[in-house]
Amino acid sequence: MHRSVTSLPIYKVDAFTSQLFGGNPAAVILMETFADDGLLRQIAAENNVPESAFLVPDGDNYRLRWFTPTVEVPLCGHATLASAAVVMERLQPGRTTVTFDSASGPLTVKRMGDRYVMNFPVRVPRSIPLPERLTEALGIEPVETLDDGFNYIAVLQDMEAVRSLAPDIAAIARLDRPGVVVTARGDRRWDCVSRYFAPAKGIPEDPVTGGAHCGLAPYWSARLGKTELRAFQASPRGGELTCRLVGDRVELEGACVFYLEGKVAVPVDQNAERGYR
Repeated sequence: MHRSVTSLPIYKVDAFTSQLFGGNPAAVILMETFADDGLLRQIAAENNVPESAFLVPDGDNYRLRWFTPTVEVPLCGHATLASAAVVMERLQPGRTTVTFDSASGPLTVKRMGDRYVMNFPVRVPRSIPLPERLTEALGIEPVETLDDGFNYIAVLQDMEAVRSLAPDIAAIARLDRPGVVVTARGDRRWDCVSRYFAPAKGIPEDPVTGGAHCGLAPYWSARLGKTELRAFQASPRGGELTCRLVGDRVELEGACVFYLEGKVAVPVDQNAERGYR
């Protein structure tokens, strides 16, 4: 049976980078109200980027939800950064701040020249015994292991160990956490480096991860004795962040580059009580 369709604005943005094809790609889609969860998951799967952000206007600000190609997630840094760029560069040019209502509470993003600064809740990592099967999954034994309340954090000996890591992605998917962050002290340019693997969420390796740095920032701040950190995520695409601890919050700063702007066609449920654009 033929189904009616409607067009929705879509933007694809590379976040945490100043170069096209770097950083972490996100899709941002504007709706009048959120469609049902099943359709949002289908759209995210069709977009086939690490995260799709769905924006709904709410007074002067917006409601925001994030989906990987397989699941909804409670927090996503790079897609929030991309959403802020869409709001302040396309939907409301000249605007310099926006607050998103999300599953992680209100998230405020400010524009600072050609960069954006997000304000996220800190994830305080705690040291834990080496989890069973983590060494086997990573192919290397961590120097230290932590839990940030969401992911395992595996501290490796040096930056090269992070860059050259070739983990068993299927084994990581079987762990009892949604993802694993690997990290090490950086070089003269970077205070810390990291990578993030989350196959259980449909993302074998996430190119640049804001949420992971909510836990990395307090960890490296305590060890390096500084509240502002220059961070690099050493995925094949690579991404740069500046992290600042501000009480129980962390500021994550980065740039965005627009890659695509257009429309997507999605089906309309004629019997639905609510519509979406």
